[in-house]
This record gives sequence, C-alpha cells and structure tokens, in this order.
Amino acid sequence: MSTGLTVQRLNVARSGKAVLHDVDLTISPGKITALLGANGAGKSSLVLAIAGVLPVTSGAIALDGRSIVGLRPDGVRVSGVAAVPEGHQVLSDLSVEDNLKVAGCHLTRAELQPAIDLALDTFPELRERLRVRSGDLSGGQQQMVALAQAIIGKPRYLLADELSFGLAPVIVARLVPVLQKLASQGIGVLLIEQFTHIALKISHAAYVMERGRICFSGEPQALIANPQILHSAYLA
Repeated sequence: MSTGLTVQRLNVARSGKAVLHDVDLTISPGKITALLGANGAGKSSLVLAIAGVLPVTSGAIALDGRSIVGLRPDGVRVSGVAAVPEGHQVLSDLSVEDNLKVAGCHLTRAELQPAIDLALDTFPELRERLRVRSGDLSGGQQQMVALAQAIIGKPRYLLADELSFGLAPVIVARLVPVLQKLASQGIGVLLIEQFTHIALKISHAAYVMERGRICFSGEPQALIANPQILHSAYLA
C-alpha cells in the first residue's frame, strides 16, 4: 500500500551549519506537491537529504512507511525515489544513449531496453540525438535527458529541483506536461520551481519554506488567494 514519501521533524546540517529545522512534508502518490521559497531557503538541501546525498542529523524520512534514512543515493534510487537536481545535470562526456544506459544500471538486460524506449517515447526529440555527446546538447535537451534518466529508474516518487532553471519558457511548457503525465500514472512528484504561478497551477498541495523551516502547508489555492504569504517568504 502506498502511503506517501514522508518527512517528519527533519534536521539537516551542511558544513556544521543547520540548514533544515524540524521539517514536515508529505509527497502523496499520484500528486504533484509544490515546494516554494527563496534561494537559500533550504529546498535543495531537503531534496539532497531525501536522496541520500546529505546526512540527516535527526528526524525521519519514510517511503511508503519504510525508513530510508541512512541509505546511500543508489539505495534510495533502487527503493523508488529519483532526484533531478537543479541545473539539468548529465554526464556531459557521455552520449545521450550512454547516459540513459547508466540510469538503468540496476535493471536487468531484459528490463533496460523497454525502460529506455519508454523514456524516449516521452522525449522523442532525443531519439535522433542518441549518439550526440550530452554536453553538446542545449540546456532544454539536457533537462530532457535528466528527466529521461529518472523515468528509466521506474520511480514511485520524483524530486524535480528547479526544472525550469535557465530554460526558455517554450521549453518549460514542454516539460511541465511530462510531470503531469507522470503524476497521472501514480508517481508522486515534488516540484521545486522558480515560476511559482506554474507550480501552483499544476500542483495538488503546496509548501513554503523560509530559512530552513516550513512556514506554510496547504492547498495551492490558498497561496493564490493570499499572495502575501509567498511575498513574505521571498523577502525573508
């Protein structure tokens, strides 16, 4: 039974400085959850902690009721959580095809090609660029590769950190429906997005983070109706 990806009273430090303070957050299956806040609010630190990159000082992270605290990043991925970090990060010296194969390294040979085909069905633009060095792609195409890598891992939960970072609006418009489609397939999505109007339009739940703490959790409509909540958080 899927109960969600839950974070409870989570505390995290980076370089000896506390960056997350008693964070509570739930990503529900088949829903898009928006996490908003100013740069430096702690949003990326939360993603890195869930993904197993940053150690947890205290608190709980559970995947459908099972703790994933202490798992290495590859263990978190195998458990069903895929993170797409800020900045459309790919293995720039490898071809698109090799990037996709690396993403499915934990799959059997029989599982790998169907998973790659599914990702390429999502981003058919990449089919004709499979032999191209990933570092030579445009920023939008690199973000497609990063999302395709996540899809290949067959995640139950997807953490998308600043999907639109540095991208033209037309590319953002191409990527947003992909997240909606993944959610419609039952995948829980955490969306960190600089364009708050986009995030609130497509999300089912919303959180606002300020200085490492959650200062709002509730319906996206409440933030739309009360823009001062977001305004205050971004000026903090």
